[in-house]
Amino acid sequence: MTAQPQPTTTPRLEEPKFGFNEYAERLNGRAAMIGFLLMVAIEVVTGHGVLAWLGLK
Repeated sequence: MTAQPQPTTTPRLEEPKFGFNEYAERLNGRAAMIGFLLMVAIEVVTGHGVLAWLGLK
């Protein structure tokens, strides 16, 4: 049995930055997707739209 070689490169991780940049846009997109899924889940569970659930309609 031979040992597996270890990876020789390390992943390049981006640090958070301020302003409009690729990291901020990616994070905003992911937050929007999560918010949309939560909105759909609330509508399915309660049987009412989000505005009705919040008492705005």
